[in-house]
Amino acid sequence: MATILWLRRDLRLTDQAAVAAAVREGPVVPVYILDDETPKHRRMGGASRWWLHHSLASLDRDLRAKGSRLILRRGRSEDVLAALAAEVGATRVHALRHYEPWWRNAERAVARQLDLVLHDGNYLAPAGSITTGAGGQCKIFTPFWRALSATLPPPRPVAAPPSIPAPSVWPASDALADWGLLPTRPNWASGFEAEWTPGVAGAEKRLDAFTGAARDYADQRNLPSVEGTSRLSPHLHFGEISPATIWHRTSALGGSVDKFLAELGWRDYAQNVILQLPDYGAANARPAFDSFPWREGAEAEADLTSWQQGRTGYPIVDAGMRQLWATGWMHNRVRMIVASFLIKHLLIDWRRGEQWFWDTLVDADYGSNAVNWQWNAGTGVDSNMFVRIMAPLSQSEKFDAGAYIRQWVPELRDMPEPALHDPDEFGRRPRSYPPKLIGHKDARARALEAVKKIG
Repeated sequence: MATILWLRRDLRLTDQAAVAAAVREGPVVPVYILDDETPKHRRMGGASRWWLHHSLASLDRDLRAKGSRLILRRGRSEDVLAALAAEVGATRVHALRHYEPWWRNAERAVARQLDLVLHDGNYLAPAGSITTGAGGQCKIFTPFWRALSATLPPPRPVAAPPSIPAPSVWPASDALADWGLLPTRPNWASGFEAEWTPGVAGAEKRLDAFTGAARDYADQRNLPSVEGTSRLSPHLHFGEISPATIWHRTSALGGSVDKFLAELGWRDYAQNVILQLPDYGAANARPAFDSFPWREGAEAEADLTSWQQGRTGYPIVDAGMRQLWATGWMHNRVRMIVASFLIKHLLIDWRRGEQWFWDTLVDADYGSNAVNWQWNAGTGVDSNMFVRIMAPLSQSEKFDAGAYIRQWVPELRDMPEPALHDPDEFGRRPRSYPPKLIGHKDARARALEAVKKIG
């Protein structure tokens, strides 16, 4: 009798508890289900679908090297798994536990029909297991990180099985190319391939590169022109590498690597938040902001489009938004700047920005995306105060973003500093570059007036 291995955001064989458990029981049928029905409006965005295509192709190659293969099916997860179980004579399904609300719903539905065995391994600790001294759930990062740190290090990673037993007859599989995950007409992801190598091998290569710079993480992570971040987030999101693997490869490097490890902890924290507040991607955690006077109408929509296209007149903002469109990625410091700009300079609802990131980021993650946007908006359970309004022009100079701006805003490539950071202020704006949508002082005054109106 075969056992089903249900794969979702855990596309690896190393340090994968569900893989190990399934292999111990005999023949294994690994399946990935393209389920656009269960998430509903949270179906994967375009950039994530590009990544998924390449990650699934990579995983299938890894499985075939172990004597197995990846079965591809499309539809509602519980229906597909029930049908597949009937085909192969399986009653048990092994899977890693997920915390997005739609996956928790799917797990409950599957468990009503089959013996679903859930395992941990996508995070440093299972969401919900890190509690306050009184035994409650943590909502604030600092005490959460303190409590999580007390449980670390995580267990050492487990090697991939040397082989994976196959069923006597393989069930039918969809062809990956037929899923249409890659964009065409136009191929807006043409720049992605030069930037990324989805799959386990790409994750390992990225980790190897980062270990040489991890000691200097605190100094370099805020410098867009240097790119001192790890760029491991899409590999982590799709489960191509485990957080335990990253922890054990970096934790003893010294320097400021502890700052990086805390970022791994923030990823766990985000899952802890959505476990408690499943609607965090759509609902303000602070109800007072439900009455915030977000701008709406044609002018606000035009400003949103300018922000999306990187034509706001603020070079650091525009560089970030153009990098996002070209590569499916944006530097961490710049993500904070562009989010603050949309929310506080343009007074556009944070949810509009969150949705844009959901569609355009290769590392779009429900928990992290929602927590980070609510932090910027001041609406979250643990967030920056709304009245702390980031000044994008001074941020640009402070973090030495000149080379970054020249790379992504070619209209300003020949602009000297300091005019490069604020060409309008210095009377140096070229005709090909747009004027500011709104001046910083005016935007700040408007935002401070708006926040007075909330209940």
